[in-house]
Parts: sequence; C-alpha cells; structure tokens
Amino acid sequence: MTAAVLAQAPSSEAEKSAKLVVATFAGGCFWCMEPPYDALDGVVATTSGFMGGTTANPTYQQVTAGGTGHIEVVQVLYDPTKVTYEKLLDVYWRNVDPYDAGGQFCDRGESYTTAIFAHTPEQKKLAEASKTALAASGPFKQPIATVVRDAGPFTPAEDYHQNYYVKNPLRYKYYRYRCGRDDRLEAIWGKPTQ
Repeated sequence: MTAAVLAQAPSSEAEKSAKLVVATFAGGCFWCMEPPYDALDGVVATTSGFMGGTTANPTYQQVTAGGTGHIEVVQVLYDPTKVTYEKLLDVYWRNVDPYDAGGQFCDRGESYTTAIFAHTPEQKKLAEASKTALAASGPFKQPIATVVRDAGPFTPAEDYHQNYYVKNPLRYKYYRYRCGRDDRLEAIWGKPTQ
C-alpha cells in the first residue's frame, strides 16, 4: 500500500482488524472518480493519483503535458467484507465512457484514457470478465476501449486534487457540467438510479 493510502487508513479498532484491499481505476479526470467510490459502504479511502508510466513521482503538470505514460487514476482502499470488487467494477463502468479511446468527455489525451489496474490475478480475472460481459451486453455494439493492465507504482496527486469535489463543490459541479460528463453518461447508461 502507498503512503497516501495508508495515511487515510482506518482509525477504529474494527476497521483496523479488517483486511483492507486496494483497487485502482482510471476514468478520465480523477476528481470525478472519487465521489462514486466515497459513497459506497465499505470504501475506507480514495486517493487521486497517477499510474502506468515510467517517470518516477510525476507531477500533475508533467502527466497532463504528456510523455510520462501515466494515466490519472483513483486508488480505492476498501473492506472486501463490506463491498466486493465486482461492485467496484460495476460502479466503475457506470462512471466512464468505455467506448472512447481518446480520453474522457472534454478531457482528451493519454492521461485521461480509461483502464482498470489489477493488483492481483483475481482482480485481473474479474476485470476481464466484467469487460467481456459489458462488450456482450453493453448499450452500444462498439469495441470497449478500456484496457485491463497490471498495477504498477502509484503516485498520489498533489494535495489540492484530493477530495476536490468536497473542497471546491461549485467549481467541481461546473467542471462536470461544462465537460458534458453527466450528459454522456446518461446517454450511455440511462438516468442514474441513485
């Protein structure tokens, strides 16, 4: 586990005794991937950051400028006795456009592409199975652009990116609206049931 995830680790005795697991998802702008996971019972922490590249400890500016190979991700620390990896995958798919290979919504380029980073062979198997199921039954008969990759080193993003939707609610809501994220998600998946 990373230092950033451990810093947000549980504090109650019950949470400390649970065996927590890490999952990592790339869904475009990491600001937008924290809220759906933070809302789940069993998720202990989310951390925005970067994975998949070759530059050690990249900054947001380096990643978005290109050339590092990193993708914006949200790393999820969860209690598997309260929420399953399969549920995390379901939440993931409903919060991305899995058909877009060029980025997500208004954010374009490699650092905004989608990926599921598997930390274990079991996560990889489940992620591949969910991708196959989506391809077979998804709302559009297009190839799924989202890739399943082995997890590598994770670098937390700068502090001002963490919990951005909480710290800057008006800017966050305007960004989501301006970017067309919710309109596109509704076009793919229908109106949210929450």
